[in-house]
Amino acid sequence: MKNSLSEIRKKIEAHLGEKVRVRANKGRKKIEEKYGVLEETYPCLFTVKIVEAGHKVSYSYAELLTREVEVELCSTRQKIL
Repeated sequence: MKNSLSEIRKKIEAHLGEKVRVRANKGRKKIEEKYGVLEETYPCLFTVKIVEAGHKVSYSYAELLTREVEVELCSTRQKIL
């Protein structure tokens, strides 16, 4: 598998503390877009602190792998993965 979950976790860990744009597919043509800071990584998920609301949102590495969630660095406009 080209992008295993452990490789995805390493890519996320390399950008901790950076500002990101997160796009999440919520189904039925609903796309949720949020801006925040990559805050922490855990064995199965990572958290993003949302700038506007001040709360945390968590996503799994599997969601990145299946493209349900996209994470893009704000500084370079480069997608992680």
